[in-house]
Amino acid sequence: MGIPAIQAARIGTYILKQKLSGKRRFPLVLMLEPLFRCNLHCKGCGKITYSKEIMDRQLSTQECLDAAEECGAPVVSIPGGEPLLHPDIPAIVDGLAAQKRFIYLCTNAQLLSSRMGEFRPSPYLNFSVHLDGLRERHDAMVCKQGAYDRAVAAMRKALDQGFRVTTNTTFFKGQTSEAAAEHFDALMALGVEGMTVSAAFSYEAAADQNGFMSRQEAMTLFRDIFRLGQGRNWRFNHSSLYLDFLAGREDYACTPWGTPSRNVLGWQRPCYLLDDGYAASFRELMEETDWERYGRGRDQRCLNCMVHCGFEPSAVTDAVHRPLKAWRSSRLPVEARAG
Repeated sequence: MGIPAIQAARIGTYILKQKLSGKRRFPLVLMLEPLFRCNLHCKGCGKITYSKEIMDRQLSTQECLDAAEECGAPVVSIPGGEPLLHPDIPAIVDGLAAQKRFIYLCTNAQLLSSRMGEFRPSPYLNFSVHLDGLRERHDAMVCKQGAYDRAVAAMRKALDQGFRVTTNTTFFKGQTSEAAAEHFDALMALGVEGMTVSAAFSYEAAADQNGFMSRQEAMTLFRDIFRLGQGRNWRFNHSSLYLDFLAGREDYACTPWGTPSRNVLGWQRPCYLLDDGYAASFRELMEETDWERYGRGRDQRCLNCMVHCGFEPSAVTDAVHRPLKAWRSSRLPVEARAG
């Protein structure tokens, strides 16, 4: 797997402490959205349809640091929007690193080359670059010609300067396993630390409503992809049990509180992907949200969801509870997950 040992150990220790303290629900990753603005208009995005008044808002540095302290999760993912549009994003990153949190700054990398000098390489900072395939497919998905080449150039520059770099890839209907395998080969050739993957969530507000896969279609795709992975030495920035889940070898319930979302509107209920109102504090989110309403079989919107922000916490928690099972899964070659 592409997760550094020190990070995996810190997360495992954190989970054990939460369990020993008797907590049933606790966060693993804070999804921190300091703004919704973006410099791309991707077909499958549900975040770019807010009003101008909301799109112009942004969280202050102090609000971001307070959210991380309030939540307490060891990992902070900073999606958007495009975080590099925030003028104070370097200060936000520095403050989170000072709290010793592992930071995944999720970016389309169109501005990364120009802003890279404002950051310092750190074991706590990871540039997680959004790439949905090779050049032609990625540019089509983000509706911007040349986006792929700019992102790859920025990744090379970041790697040369000693930054941690991972990628996040979302697969939509029409994706072939052969093209996905070529995409993963290209990312490994670049030298990225690891790759994050998931099937697209069917945002109701997304411009392209025909591009989302059913759960069965997604599992079939991932099984075919993993079958092609023999001998290719792909590194995924996921727990091995989540990869088993994508291929249908494991069946997990969603853990929406595992990745609470704080954005310009508050603490989003119930998760980063659904919008059922906002809580004024993390405590209110955890204590006053009716968590039993959500998940496959309970909420129709969750029917086909396989996104890592909902299911990776379930897989990681299972790994801590059953370490032998997790160890056996981690020893499987990628192609074995297709079976």
